[in-house]
Amino acid sequence: MEENKKILLCEDDENLGMLLREYLQAKDYDTTLCPDGEEGYRAFLTEKYDLCVLDVMMPLKDGFSLARDIRQMNEEIPIIFLTAKTLKEDILEGFKIGADDYLTKPFSMEELTMRIEAILRRVTKRKSHDRTSYELGEYTFDTQTQVLAHGDVHKKLTTKESELLSLLCAHANDILQRDFALRTIWIDDNYFNARSMDVYITKLRKLLQDDERVQIINIHGKGYKLIIPQKEEN
Repeated sequence: MEENKKILLCEDDENLGMLLREYLQAKDYDTTLCPDGEEGYRAFLTEKYDLCVLDVMMPLKDGFSLARDIRQMNEEIPIIFLTAKTLKEDILEGFKIGADDYLTKPFSMEELTMRIEAILRRVTKRKSHDRTSYELGEYTFDTQTQVLAHGDVHKKLTTKESELLSLLCAHANDILQRDFALRTIWIDDNYFNARSMDVYITKLRKLLQDDERVQIINIHGKGYKLIIPQKEEN
């Protein structure tokens, strides 16, 4: 029998935290509740989790700082931020750290569980795929290990970087529709997710800059196109 997924929940509002934990446990998620970022960090060091739900404003260590520490140890674990703020700068900061999703308070319990389920489905689907690799000019990209190699340099990509590059590779030298990419990876094609995708496109361009034949170009009003050199046929 498959074990329940383990969630690290960090929320300093005692009533909301207990309510969320009870709801997630009722949905068969093994949930650990921590009231601040320091306790959340200690919990992450001692247990193996499948997903983190982090409040941004917490005492001792805020959610962003905790997420950075978690990313130092694990680049792949999905992270959802909870916040009372709606400032674009804060939300974009969360995505730069490597957030998978963002919920602004107040939110419904059902919406949180739907986001969690969608993210875990993507992670499971990615892990279940057969090994697939792409040649991008001088680069090779292994979607299974999430490693982009250029000569002797091997770069481990984050989950979001890997998912986006995988989509671009699957549509190489063709247009990857912006809305399709947003719905596939970010679930929702809202403004903040669109800005987040722009951040990741910039990251991927930097990772691919050592081969000038490989480019990710904007197709105005449509999306992106990954340009890679065509193999010559014998």
